[in-house]
Amino acid sequence: QVQVLESGGGLVQTGGSLTLSCTASGLAFGDYAVGWFRQAPGKEREGVSCISQNGGSTSFADSVRGRFSISRNSAENTLTLQMNNLKPQDTGVYRCALESTHIHAWDFCHYSDPQRGYWGQGTQVTVSS
Repeated sequence: QVQVLESGGGLVQTGGSLTLSCTASGLAFGDYAVGWFRQAPGKEREGVSCISQNGGSTSFADSVRGRFSISRNSAENTLTLQMNNLKPQDTGVYRCALESTHIHAWDFCHYSDPQRGYWGQGTQVTVSS
């Protein structure tokens, strides 16, 4: 049974930082491309940051590049998103996703689909102005 659990969300002021963690169990984490996706009320889902299956490529949304960093630890089945200098527009539900694919991280961030792979329930991030 596959489980994907996110943690680390919360309420933070503009300019603050948060670290999101995703832990997956019941699968071979190293076989999966992984990424973080967010959705704010009334907006479409956005691929925030992704890492390819072999870690050879990463992708960041233009809105977060330079402020967010992503890392994966396949030995511990974890994915981490470090978010710095947060802005109110970063507010949303952040979900961790995994898909058994060898595509480039950019493609995973832009073409992933909750109907494929495994997705967590999400963690709320709220940035106050």
